[in-house]
This record gives sequence, C-alpha cells and structure tokens, in this order.
Amino acid sequence: MQSGSIHIKTCETGQVPETLTTLKDSKATQTKRNKVRFVLATDGEQIEAEDLQSGDVIACSYTDLPNRFVFFWPLAGLSKTKQLSESEFDVRATLRLNKLYVTLRSDNPEWGTAERRHDMNHFMARLIFLFFAEDTDILVGENLFTSTVNTFAKRDGSNTHEVIGELFRAMDTPIKDRATANLPNWANQFPYVNGGLFSGSKEVPHFSLIAQRYLIQIGGLPWDQINPDIFGSMIQAVADEEERSKLGMHYTSVPNILKVLNPLFLDDLRDHLDRAGDSPQKLLNMRRRMSNIRVFDPACGSGNFLVIAYKQMREIEFEINKRRGEDDRASDISIQNFRGVELRDFSAEIARLALIIAEYQCDVLYRGPKVARDTFLPLDAQNWITQGNALRLDWLDVCPPTGKGVKLTSDDLFDTPLEQAAIDFENEGGETYICGNPPYLGSTWQSGEQKEDMGRIFDGRVKSWKSLDYVAGWFMKAADYALHTPTVSAFVTTNSICQGQQVPILWPALFRDGHEITFAHTSFKWANLASHNAGVTVAIVAITNVAGREKQLFSVDEDGETLVKEVANLNAYLVGGKSVSIQKAMRPLSGKAEMLRGNMPYDGGNLLLNQTEVDELGLTAAQQKTFIRRIYGSAEFIRGIVRYVLWIEDKNLDDAKRIPTIAARIEGVEKMRLGSKDKSANEMAKRSHQMREMNIGEQQTIAMPCVSSESRDYLPVGLLDDKSTVTNLAFALYDAPLWNMALIASRIHLVWIATVCGKLKTDYRYSNTLGWNTFPVPKLTEKNKADLTACAEDILLAREAHFPATIADLYKPDAMPENLRAAHDRNDDTIERIYMGRRFKNDTERLQKLFEMYTKMTTKVPVE
Repeated sequence: MQSGSIHIKTCETGQVPETLTTLKDSKATQTKRNKVRFVLATDGEQIEAEDLQSGDVIACSYTDLPNRFVFFWPLAGLSKTKQLSESEFDVRATLRLNKLYVTLRSDNPEWGTAERRHDMNHFMARLIFLFFAEDTDILVGENLFTSTVNTFAKRDGSNTHEVIGELFRAMDTPIKDRATANLPNWANQFPYVNGGLFSGSKEVPHFSLIAQRYLIQIGGLPWDQINPDIFGSMIQAVADEEERSKLGMHYTSVPNILKVLNPLFLDDLRDHLDRAGDSPQKLLNMRRRMSNIRVFDPACGSGNFLVIAYKQMREIEFEINKRRGEDDRASDISIQNFRGVELRDFSAEIARLALIIAEYQCDVLYRGPKVARDTFLPLDAQNWITQGNALRLDWLDVCPPTGKGVKLTSDDLFDTPLEQAAIDFENEGGETYICGNPPYLGSTWQSGEQKEDMGRIFDGRVKSWKSLDYVAGWFMKAADYALHTPTVSAFVTTNSICQGQQVPILWPALFRDGHEITFAHTSFKWANLASHNAGVTVAIVAITNVAGREKQLFSVDEDGETLVKEVANLNAYLVGGKSVSIQKAMRPLSGKAEMLRGNMPYDGGNLLLNQTEVDELGLTAAQQKTFIRRIYGSAEFIRGIVRYVLWIEDKNLDDAKRIPTIAARIEGVEKMRLGSKDKSANEMAKRSHQMREMNIGEQQTIAMPCVSSESRDYLPVGLLDDKSTVTNLAFALYDAPLWNMALIASRIHLVWIATVCGKLKTDYRYSNTLGWNTFPVPKLTEKNKADLTACAEDILLAREAHFPATIADLYKPDAMPENLRAAHDRNDDTIERIYMGRRFKNDTERLQKLFEMYTKMTTKVPVE
C-alpha cells in the first residue's frame, strides 16, 4: 500500500455515506490534500470511495471491490480516462452523471430499449434541473431534493423510485390543486414547476443501493457552478455515443462558437453600443432592435450556440440598461427568440433546459438572486426547441420572423443592412441569424435516409448532388429560408465544400439565389470539450442575400493568432476575388504538357512485386532487363519503398509464358479478372500479362503522387528514368520538358492545388483534370523555359547531394536541407517574376492572380 495515498475509515452498518463525507472533510485529509489520492469508507458490507484528484467515485458491495480495480489504477501510475479540459465541476458532473445513467440502465434493462429511451432521457433532464435548482435556491431549503431522497428513501434504494415519483407529481401540481392531490407532506414543500418538464409520465426507474448512492453523490456537487455553455459536452458523455457518431456530430467549444457568432452579429452589436455612447434614445433604439433579433440553430444539439448567443446579448443589454440608469430592468430578450432543431429528443430537451438555466443565471447576475428566484417559476410551457429532422422540416414554421422591426434613420446609428432589409422586405420585421455546427458526413458515409434527405433538397435543381457532403443541405435550406425573410447564416463546416468537385456543384446554386459569402474562416483544426475529443479540420462560412454587408476573411497564422482581412468579394474557395468555379478540364488550358493518371495494375497482387518476389522468379539478368521495371505509387515515390512490376510487352509474351514462375502469375491475374463482377475487368482478362495501361516514358517521366502531406512546403514532384513507370496512385508526364516539373514544384502551384483540388483528410489530393489542366500559366518564352529547366535541374541536383535520403526525409518542414530550400526559392523567384514581374507578397495575392488568369483563359478554352 502506498503510504499517504489512501485514507480509509470503517463505520457502523448503514453509515458509509456520512463517514466518507466526514473523512473527506477531516483535518487529516485536508492537511495532506496534495498527497491523499483516495478516501474510502466501509461498514464491511458496503464500500464507497472517491478519487480526490479526478472526482471519480465508486459505490458497491464490499465483496465486489476486486472488480473495481480500474478505479485504483492511478496508484500504479496508469491513467483511467482522458479528462475534460474544463472546470473541476464540469469534469465531476460528467463522470458522475454517466455512472448514474449506466447503472440505472443496467438495473432497468427495459429503460434501455428504443421504446423507453425517451422516458430515460426525460428522467435525466429532470434530475439535472433539480440538482441545479436545489443549489441556486430555486428550491427553498438546503439541498432540498437530495436531502429529501436521502431522508425518505430506504438505505437499500428499494423505494427511491417511489419517493422521486411523488416529487415529480408535486412539481406538476399547481398550488391551488395541492389540497386534493393527496401529496405527502415532504413532497408538498416542492414548488409547482410547470413548463412541461414534469408533466406526462411520473414513472421513475428502480434504484439499486449503488444507483441511489450515485444520485446522492451527484447532488453533493456545487451545481450552481454549472456552465450551460458546455451542456453538449456533458450530454455527449452520457448519451448513446454510437448513435451520435453515426450522425457525424461534433460539439463545439465556446471559443469556436464565438468564431461564428462574433462576426455574424455580436461584433456589430458591440460596435453600435460603442457608437451609441450615453445617448438615451440611441440606446433605447438598440434595445428595441435586440428584442427583435432571432437566433436559429437548425442542428442545435444541446443548445451550445443558442446559450452563448443569449448570454452575450444579455451582457450587451445590461450595459445598455446601466447607461440608461435602468440596472434592475427586466430583460426584453426572450429565450424563445433562440430557436433550434435537433434530431434527438434528449439533446432537444437539454437545449431547452440549458436556455432556461442560462436565463436564470443571467437574471441572478444582472438583476440579483431574489428577483431571479421570484420570477423564475413557474416555467413557461411553450417549447421553442423542435425535435425532428432539420432537412425535412419547414424552417419558417420552426423559426418564423420576429415582430415588427424598428424604423431607424442614419442618425440612429442602427440602420444595419440586415435590419433595413427586414424593414424593406414588408414581412414581420426583425433580424434573423442562422448558425450552428451541422453534421458533416461525406457522400460515401451517408445512410440511405440521409441520401433521401439530400435528394429532397437538391434533386431537380443541382446536378451531381450525390457527391455533396451532408452539411451542404443546411446551406441550401438556409438559402431557401432567406428568400422569405432577410437572413445571415453561418455554419461550421467541412472545408471540402469549399474545395474540389463540390464547389461547382453547390455554390452556383447558392449564388443564383442572390447569395454571397459575407465572412469566412479558412480551414483550421480544433479539439472540442467532449469526453472523446473529436479533432477535425473545419472552415466557417457565412452566406447572405442582404446587400451591403462587409466581407471579412479570417485565418490563423503560424503562431495561432487570428487574422482578419476585409475584401470586396469572397468566392467559394474562400479567397478574396471574383466568384468563380473551377471546372475539370480534359486538356491543359495553357501550353503545359499532358498529365495522365498512372497505370492501373488490377492484378490481384500478381504483377506488382517486392525484391524478394523478384528473386523468387529465378530470372537471368537478361530476363530481368526484359520483364522487370521499377514502379512507383505515392508511397513508393515519397518514402523510397522499392517495388517492381512484371513488364511484358506483347512481342515478348511467348517468351514470358515459357518461364513457369511468370506464367503462374499471368494465370493468377486472369483468374482474378474473370472472377470480378466488373465487365471491364473481365475484358482485361484477355491481356492478363499486362496492367490496364502500359505507359512509360521513352526518355524520362515526371511523376507526381496523388496524395501528399500538407506539412511539406512543396509538392513532391520528381523525375524517373526510362526504365521506370508509375501506378494509378501517381500522375505522370511522359517525356515532358523538364520545365513542367519546375511549375509543379513551385509555391504558386501548391497554393492552387490546396485551394481547388480538395483534400484527403488534411493531405493534398492532386488531380490532373482539376489541378494541373486548370492551372493558369502565362505564355512562356524560350528564355523562360530554359530558366525553368535550369531551376528543375538545380532541385534534382540538390536532392542528389543527399542520396539516399528520400523525399519524406528531405522535405520535413523543420529539417529541409539548406541547399534544397535555396533551389526551391530560386525556382519560386523565377516563376513569380514570370507571372508578376516580382515576388508575390503572400498566398492571397498568388490566388488572386491565378483566379484572374483562369477567368480569362476559360472564356476561350472549352471545359468539361
């Protein structure tokens, strides 16, 4: 046993909870708080323990303790769980709620079925409310809920469900009806809550002793410290993780939520507050304006976006009231102006509850605890969070426009483009802002039902919509909504909808409706607050059909600082410049060489060989020269992996078949192709001695891998000899002039590929038709070509100086050899002076030039 790590105390039967509390608060434990990790109490029948560092707890029979050994892993230096990066309370509440949830479902298997899932979820929402209410004096009396259960429920937990059921019945019974309700006296102390929270079934799952102890332990936490901003993180830890992962949902942290809400409308409110100064009339006008603002999250999860928006607006409103000398004024901002749609009923219920709690906390902060308590209950019975499929609901039904807008003049400082548009639109007025973090889901991962969702939205109006990410449905629905009421919509989204093939599919449809991108945050990675942290690469994109909004482009620099740039227009690639969609081109738009996809083996592992397999063929040196070629895919080229291919030209087929080891491999290819359901593969069986293509450079081949890491400063293009070829995992320019390699190896080309080709996760995904053929190149003189050829040669020589280092070795961001970096810098200098007469200042300038050239080139060259 580790001295000092555990404090343990025995007690009389039935006194375990009280003993554990006494031990935890004892002077002996407190004075050695930094050394004591666990406190335990037992009466020989039951045992309870708490990890003082993590807040984790256990409660079980004494004989079951050996089965809980994982709880004590920290004593051996092992970590049990990855903790949430939030306050101590939020960590402990999440862990303990999850333990209670899992235990109750184990004790009540029927409550874990699909038929009872809503009942279980509704029960957990009621508990969360009660834990919060008893610690904020909404329930009058010290720890009223927890102490009542602790007092009137039996120690073994057998009647706990009955006690809680009576409490639920009391909180659904108006005071005027209490006399005839036959409530126990101890239940009659509880207020009438209403609001639908305690209506309906009062059935409660049965509690075991352990479940009851978890309930009491959870109630002992300081729930007045709850942060409704991160309810989503807590609920994700409790709810069905498998179902949530199928939806592709990711809870968003508060800083990332503000990346959406600040430029969407909060920055504008703060700016107008500054400009209003202490003018009573201007402040009044602003308060009226804010009361008509509606925030709508059509994928609200547990309400994080809505809660943050509400709290931020209340803070601004309080400053208005303070400047007008009306500090104790009731808020004009209704939580019912914060609308949401959520597919899962549990999360939808929690979203409404989170807003109710946020409203109470704001009232305590800005109006005082007494006023907050006096006005909190009973709750409003209306439900403004809709449970359902957002892509099938009519958003105008869920979030109709707010009340009449306030007609303002330029002197009022508040005639924003959106507000003025709302007034001019002749609808009910007011501003509507749509925001959120919808499910992403690439086309490959969408279920049949989700494909049907997308079809309902896009079929008949957008070609090739089946290639779109699921999140695209939210953008289209937002655009449709804005045709009926002025709106700005901003979503956290996959960066893929602003790259590659999705751009010409989705964005022309949005732009046709008069929408434009009003602000965007270029791709960035974040790790959220969920217990299983979902780190993803995202962008933020905002669209509107309201003219006059400033266009802002946000990005993150190398030091992690957020930069913002105002631009005249933002295109679908999140670049400042004219709106343009890059279309696949079947041939190069300028005088570059043709680039082809490499050779497809389709061989069942029979034509491609490693060194051992080549040796096992037992070929003579002459036979190897005739039948073996070095072959490269992305991995082979970048990491130096050695692989070969059986290269059998038709004229040499008879000789090849006379070699038994080669003949056997040809038969293997034939068998594999004939067994395929693909008719083209069956046809290929007629020439089973060859890959689908048999392309090779007579003199040389410029090779470009299909996928490469985004961490490199340059694309890993290179040169192969006339005895080597490439697979379909690389592109090839056969016998092309070397100056083409200089173009591919340049910074300006990498920027183009990163912007228009899309990515595989975060890696560059190269494309010949979308990336190379569309890449704008000025008309090159012979002198230009000679200079670029020399640059390509310098790059190859610089690499050769470090033989046998691979591309992966040479292009590590922090370890690139100086001579190689210098060769690339000379190449960039040469190319950019051809484009611009000088070096470009940054990537933004590079892209602006390229989009300008592309627009001119596509007016002359037909594209697919």
